[in-house]
Order: sequence, then structure tokens, then C-alpha cells
Amino acid sequence: MRFLYKVIFWALSLTLLTACASEGPPFVPPLARALPASEAPWPEGQVLAICYHDIEDQEADQNYVSVRTANLIAQLNWLHDSGYQAVSVDQVLAARISKKPLPEKAILLTFDDGYSSFHDRVLPLLEAYNWPAVYAPVGAWVSTPQNSPVDFAGMPTERKKFATWDQIKRMANNSLIEIAAHTDNMHTGALANPQGNLEPSAANRHYDPVQKRYETDAEAKARWSNDIARISTKIQQATGRKPRVWVWPYGQQNGEVLSIAAENGYSIALTLDDGMSRISSIKEGPRHLVSGDPEIDQFASAIVNIRETSSMRVAHVDLDYVYDPDPQQMDKNIGSLVQRIYDLGINTVFLQAYADPKGDGTVSETYFPNSVLPMRADLFNRASWQLQTRAHVQVYAWMPVLSFDLDKKLPRVQRWDPETGNLSVDPKQYQRLSPFNTEVRKQITKLYQDLARYSNFNGVLFHDDALLSDFEDAGPDALAAYRKAGLPGDISQLRGNSATLQKWTVFKTAYLTDFTLELADKVKAIRGPQVQTARNIYAEPIMNPESETWFAQNLDNFLASYDWTAPMAMPLMEGVKLEDSNAWLEKMVAIIGKRPGALKRTVFELQARDWSKPNAPAIDAGQLAQWMQRLQWQGVVNYGYYPDNFVRNEPALEGIRPAFSNAWTPQP
Repeated sequence: MRFLYKVIFWALSLTLLTACASEGPPFVPPLARALPASEAPWPEGQVLAICYHDIEDQEADQNYVSVRTANLIAQLNWLHDSGYQAVSVDQVLAARISKKPLPEKAILLTFDDGYSSFHDRVLPLLEAYNWPAVYAPVGAWVSTPQNSPVDFAGMPTERKKFATWDQIKRMANNSLIEIAAHTDNMHTGALANPQGNLEPSAANRHYDPVQKRYETDAEAKARWSNDIARISTKIQQATGRKPRVWVWPYGQQNGEVLSIAAENGYSIALTLDDGMSRISSIKEGPRHLVSGDPEIDQFASAIVNIRETSSMRVAHVDLDYVYDPDPQQMDKNIGSLVQRIYDLGINTVFLQAYADPKGDGTVSETYFPNSVLPMRADLFNRASWQLQTRAHVQVYAWMPVLSFDLDKKLPRVQRWDPETGNLSVDPKQYQRLSPFNTEVRKQITKLYQDLARYSNFNGVLFHDDALLSDFEDAGPDALAAYRKAGLPGDISQLRGNSATLQKWTVFKTAYLTDFTLELADKVKAIRGPQVQTARNIYAEPIMNPESETWFAQNLDNFLASYDWTAPMAMPLMEGVKLEDSNAWLEKMVAIIGKRPGALKRTVFELQARDWSKPNAPAIDAGQLAQWMQRLQWQGVVNYGYYPDNFVRNEPALEGIRPAFSNAWTPQP
């Protein structure tokens, strides 16, 4: 009998294992698995910058991001024994012009704010190792009289905690030390919107609550220019040399300030973004911030894993859900949104920057100040900053490309009717402005520039309205552009044969992409080079590449052009039956996965509503989680969904979080 029980047990076990195997992730042999980034060879042309602040013998006061001396000694010793080599600014600049490559495992040691502990505690250690470092004082703090407390971003601090200019002069005479600029008096938060958010002064425009207005371009540029001039002069007077390294307060960049710094002779700019610095783009150099006084095991783990990247997990959010005519209620709504995003445990939000309360896709209002369209509410910057600082996520400004309800005199995209030869706006498509018109491009560019001026965000998501069908655009500006490109200036001729039709399609795809990249460049010129780009792509051009003709969208073009390609991985919207949805998603992943490295730069957007049914009911959180799990099994690490409705808890947080949160095990 016992033998029979054993037979039954093993039979049942085998059945269960077989059943689980059919629903589990595919097996990947160990030798076929990708190496962790930490085990890969040190990337050529890159340096790891490490950021310290104050060094204290007894107490590591985190008001000053302090590290105890004993821990610093252990960290420098571990770096040395592990083969890391500190390099100088001279070496970095020489490597940039290919004079001499950096050593493997090159690190750039930096110490911010201008603490006297660098002179007393750090410098002897650097001399013992013969390691160079960058020392970046805040001018106003070092210039504080000896008998006065330092105004440390609003917190009175003993003057002795900071170095003197005489000490800085002596340190500058040491060949190991590079004196950098950490602004003169912009290491502080300043009012940046009507709701009272304090944002880094060096990277954002100030808001005047009395006059109820933002700084003008001229006022902001004057403030930034004067500060850079002051700190540059102070350092040159103390050291006899112009500073070459600009260190951003709070790590936040600004493209306009970066241009001013370059005009003043700064060759390197350092942030507090994650990752390693490429020598070729050292003007936006990330740094690893050493905070919390880590013990050696924590420090070593952070350094070893610095090249590992987090999976992008995205909630795509409509600010229309947040808006309320009552400012107090609107602020409560922001709080509810922030709490939900925090509870989801994700790292990215695609946040609507425009208003579309009708849901028709035609934008007539925005959620940021601008010179082109009415503003429904000055809401985007407030929500974005709260999400960044309280929910600890990256925020991408979700913006249309063409579907703005601007002056009626501006031309719209025209469809050519093959039966009548007439031109009209296609009522079944987004009502788009013609991208081939100079004034249209000018007005849309202004919108994006104003977004960058008055908002703080990490990236831009270009909406799915940037498309042109195989009968569009047939307006006069478009036809002129086709002729200029050597194509026929007549739609019937453009569609006359497959070869010409293909050339026309490729031209339109590239034209739309080039326009979005121009918009991105304008944003980066104001907000900073760190701004990431993402663009939605419809499923059909991925699943059926020949359909590029119907959309002017191409997967390979997107992968080559943007930091992130965001496929609309929405099976039910494409008419796929629920029982076939997993296979459909797997097919999409397989197509994209054939391109080397493409899955690392693709974020799949699932649907959280079923738009194929009346009133578009919410999709069950369990189903959405199951789709996410299916994507994971196929090797997808970056995914999200649209829309997130924090008001109605849709999708249900408890049901989706295990498959979605970055805090949970990636493979359930």
C-alpha cells in the first residue's frame, strides 16, 4: 500500500511539474544567459565619478551627507585593493581628445560643498595613495566672515565647518587637487511654482508670488550668469587659475546654465545621476553619491553594481484625473496620486502635460504656462516635482506631436480621396497640424520650449499622434516638401507604383522622427542634455512591417532614434481575442527581440482598459498581471500600462503590484 501511495505521489508530482512547466518561463542554459553588467569588462572610455561631502570623525550628520573618517579610510582602501585607479581632471580631458586612454577601472573622486574636513582629514589620505580629487566649494559659504554662521541652505551652521579661501589656496597648490565650482550662492531651493514647491535654484526659473509670474528669460539668464561669474572670479583670485569643472547643486542640470558655464570656460559638468560618465559626454557626467555613511560591504556592493540598470516600470497617468477647479481638492488629488505611485513601488511615470478632458485627442489647453495655448491649470510642474521627490520616480512629460488646436488658419494634415481626388481632414484620425508647414513647426516648438522652461521633468514621451497614412499629407506644404526631396509632388504619382510608394513612406517616417528629435533638442537646450526621449509606436508596424505605409512608423527607425521605444502592446485594442492575447504578446516580443539589445531599450505599454467594449471597462488586475508575467517569461524587463486611475484604484493595486513593482522579485 505504501508503495502505491509513492507511485501516486510521484505521478501527481510529475503531472504538476509538467503543468507548471507549460506555464513557466522558457529554460535558458546557464552558458546562454547574459552576464551581469558587473561581471562584464570595464567599458572603454568611461569613468566612475564618486561624490562625497563632509567627513567627520565621530558622528555622520546626514544634514551634511557626512561619512565617518573610519569608513572613508576603509572605502579608499577597498577601492585601491580592488584595482580602481583615481584619475585627475587633466587625464579625463586628455582622454576626451584621445591623447591617452584612461586606465581600466578609472574613478574620479569628488568632494562637494567646501567643508574644512577635506583639508584636515581627506587630503592626507589622498597624499598617501597619491590619488587626485576634485574639491567643489560653494562660494558664498566659504566667503562667510569668520565670526558669522554659514547660511547652509536656510540652516545656520558653524563657520568652522567650512574651509577658508586661504586653505583653498594652499590646497590648489597641491598638484593632486582640482578646485571646482559649486555655484556662488545657488545651492538652495527657490520657489518654482504657485503651489510653493522649492526646486534647485541653479536649474529652475523662480516664481514671484507677489507679482504672480515666473522669471523672464532675461532675468533668469542674468541671475545664472552673475552667479557663475562670481564663483569663477573667487576661485581664480584664490588659486590663480580659472575653474574647469562645474558641479551642479543637488545634481540637477539645466541646459541654459550649462551653455553659460561653457562660455565661462568650464569643460566638465558633474551631476548626481546614476551610472558612469562617458568621456565623450563628460558635460553631463553622472556621479555615485555616497550617503548614509555606508559600511564597507554596502559601499562595495554599490560600486560593483554601478553598471546594473533598473527595470523600467511605468504607470501612464492622465492629469485630467487630477485636475479640479478647486485648488485645494486638486492638491489632495496630487497627494493621492503620489501615494498610489509610491505604493506601486515603480520607478517611472509617463505624465500627461496637456489637457484632454473630452478625450478626443485634440489639445486646446495645457497644464503648464506657455505662449501658444490657454493653460487649464499650472499643474504639471507641481505634480511632476511631487512625484519625483515623494514617490521617487522619473517623470516623462507626455506630449502630442501634431494634434494641437491652434489657429484655424494653420494647415491641418490633408487626406487625398482616391475616388474623387478631393482633399479633406480625415475625421477618423487625430486632427493633426501639418508638420510640413513652417509656422506650425514654429508654434509647436514654442510649446515644447515653454514646457522645458516652466517644468521640472526627466524625459519626454512623444504621443502616438505622430503618424501619416498612405493618403496623407496631401496639403500644399507637404507636396512642396516631397518635390524638394526629389519625389513626385502629386499623391496619385506617389502611390503609382510600389517603389515610389516605399520611398514616400520612408521619407515621411524619417520626417516625423526628425521633427520629434528637433523638439527634443529644443527641450534639452533649456532643461538639460540629461532629458531622455521615448516615443509610442503602434503595434501594427511592428507585427506587420509593410504597414509602415499606413502609419509612417518604423521599429528600426525608432530604436535608432530614441532612448526608449514604447510599443502599444494592447492586444484587445488590436482586435485580438483574450484567449489569443498571450501568443500575440509573445510574437511582438520575438520580433523586437531579434534586434540585438532592442529589449533593453523597449518599454511595452499594456492596456488597462478594454476600448473594444462600450464605456471601455477596466481590465481585471489579475489579467494585467498575467500579461506582465508573460512578458517577463519572454525576457522583457521594461513594461507598463495605460491608463492608471488612482481615483478608482484601477487597476487594483493589490492585484498588480507583485508582477509590476521593482521592489518584488523580477521573476514571480
